[in-house]
Amino acid sequence: MQFERMRPDQLQAAIQAGLPFVLPIGVMEYHGRHLPAGVDLIAVTGVLERLGDAIVVLPPFAYGAASHAVAGPDGTGTLHVEANAILGLAESLFLALLRGGFRNVHGIVHHQTENFVQGMPTDLAFRLAARNAIFRHLEETRGVGWWGAGEMRDYYGQQAQGADPFAWIRIHPLFPAGAEFPFDHAGAGETALMQALAPETVALDRAAEGGHWFTETAGRATPELGARGVEIALAHLRERLGLVP
Repeated sequence: MQFERMRPDQLQAAIQAGLPFVLPIGVMEYHGRHLPAGVDLIAVTGVLERLGDAIVVLPPFAYGAASHAVAGPDGTGTLHVEANAILGLAESLFLALLRGGFRNVHGIVHHQTENFVQGMPTDLAFRLAARNAIFRHLEETRGVGWWGAGEMRDYYGQQAQGADPFAWIRIHPLFPAGAEFPFDHAGAGETALMQALAPETVALDRAAEGGHWFTETAGRATPELGARGVEIALAHLRERLGLVP
């Protein structure tokens, strides 16, 4: 289900049913001559589409901190937005969701998530924004000193029972750590994902153009490999979003 197409009664019903509200997070970045700029966003939105009505998908955020590590901005499609600029917008968005009663919010990101534990600018901006928004909302609704109040003496017990307010908004990578799927930039892995999710965007015969080392494995991509990657990502997200019985 798409958030922007839902009426208030439908949104409230989704909240009451405990459905996850999911924000796709992406960047616009050069991925060689054979792939589109939105690979990292398409990978997320394409996988989420396959979860159907089990989730509510928020309008995607497409303009992450791509960086110019791969290529400069001239004629490449890379649109780099500084993480500090993203932070304020993301915090405002998350705070708006909390004020609206949403308590099962998730962000999904694929860009630069090979070491998600340490983090990179785009996911770190959203992760910090989530924490900031939760702290602000708790102070707004429970007052200054909310955690130190007597009624919070069982806070750690509440965490163990799944009532942790800091779980109201969580950010996840598209793939689990150590997934048996090639994690690369415009190589066999991402090319295969696009073949499976958006085949009309792939021009495999142009993969060698530019002489980039990071596209050298693109020729090994197949739709079958991409489909396997999609299934790995789906299984991971079902577990992260609490959709596994």
